Amino acid sequence: MSRPEPEIATTSHPAPPQVTRALSLVVLSGRARGTRVALTEQLRVGKSKDNDLVLPDETVSRYHCEVRRVASGVQVTDLGSTNHTRVGQAIVREATLTPGATFTVGDVDLLLRVDASPMQVLPSESERFGEALGRSLSMRSIFGVLERIAPTDATVLLEGETGTGKDVLARSIHDQSPRRAEPFIVVDCGAVSYSLIESELFGHERGAFTGAVALRGGAFEMAGAGTLFLDEVGELPLDVQPKLLRVLESGEYRRVGGSRGLKNEARIIAATKRDLRQEVERGKFREDLYFRLAVVPLTVPALRTRREDIPQLIQHFLKVASERDPAAANLELSSQTIAALCAHDWPGNVRELRNVLDRAVYLATATGERELSLVDLPLSPSDGQGEFQFVAGKSYRETRNAFETAFELRYVEWLLERHGGNISAAAREASMDRKHLYDLARRHGLRRKDPE
Repeated sequence: MSRPEPEIATTSHPAPPQVTRALSLVVLSGRARGTRVALTEQLRVGKSKDNDLVLPDETVSRYHCEVRRVASGVQVTDLGSTNHTRVGQAIVREATLTPGATFTVGDVDLLLRVDASPMQVLPSESERFGEALGRSLSMRSIFGVLERIAPTDATVLLEGETGTGKDVLARSIHDQSPRRAEPFIVVDCGAVSYSLIESELFGHERGAFTGAVALRGGAFEMAGAGTLFLDEVGELPLDVQPKLLRVLESGEYRRVGGSRGLKNEARIIAATKRDLRQEVERGKFREDLYFRLAVVPLTVPALRTRREDIPQLIQHFLKVASERDPAAANLELSSQTIAALCAHDWPGNVRELRNVLDRAVYLATATGERELSLVDLPLSPSDGQGEFQFVAGKSYRETRNAFETAFELRYVEWLLERHGGNISAAAREASMDRKHLYDLARRHGLRRKDPE
């Protein structure tokens, strides 16, 4: 059954030049949902089996459309289909789209996804990106991607353990983009109460619910044409996820209790400490929302896997401390202390390193010491008799995450040691998906070779 026919458009707005070579076409709905096809030069989409992407849906024509890479982006050309090709609500004969855009073939939604990974872009020659620092190959590979992505409007998903610097990277992306003069708005999806998260994002009208005594703009409205950073997006309630997806796809939203549509102009950057692909498999995160957020997915490595960055970070934090308190300008670190800091596992990552150094600086300046020779390092979860050591000053979420991270690392390390590094055998014993175990090993720096 065909849809009502809206006004026909011949082309979309011109797109900026391509910033990455790896693109794929992902099927978001229909019988072939989840199918992914790499877009090298061009491909044909339709119901017939000789197409490059076969969609066995009734609303799709035998030869429906052609998708081709051009200098200005990705060109979608309808091949005289019965139920048309659409971008949003507009029927198009030919349209030029940017990576991250969606279009509809018959009743099937397709996503142009950027397959960005460190292997596809040369590592940056710089040891910093904005306020983010790192001379390690893993961090410079991330910087290399972001140097190309930041000037665009592409949605970025930052994954990684708590304290790795995802918020610093998000702010640096904004500062390196044409939106730098516009607002940078942060919403911590895990810190807002369940009943208020929708109002926090979209705002509310007066009288929309008990306590709504005045109209209030939400994060999308405050961001304007700037950047909206959705921190801990994996904590977003399931019933709010479709509403966020609708905003990302249509570019419009409504305040809670409102009837007037408002236009979203903000760029979206999301971050999470969770593995969203695993959350999708568990049914705790919508697959279509994941695809829409993960246009450019990047995993920020844990500090223990890039120890060569620690001396650079130490010098940076000491410089910041001296700018805050001139009395700290003459403080020095002994080589033994630097070695101890480099040897620590840092379950809280860069945030924990910064807190330890701040505490040492405050104690040294208070006692008149010139050298930070003794730093009171918190015990790692693996220290002592295997008991988890609670650290004063850390929040419940940080403490729980450190415990989960330490358990995950020790269990995977023990499991792989039992099987001589054989991923398949280890996964069978643990009744765990092999790909998931491989991802865990890679995340914790335990992967010695590619999966069999």
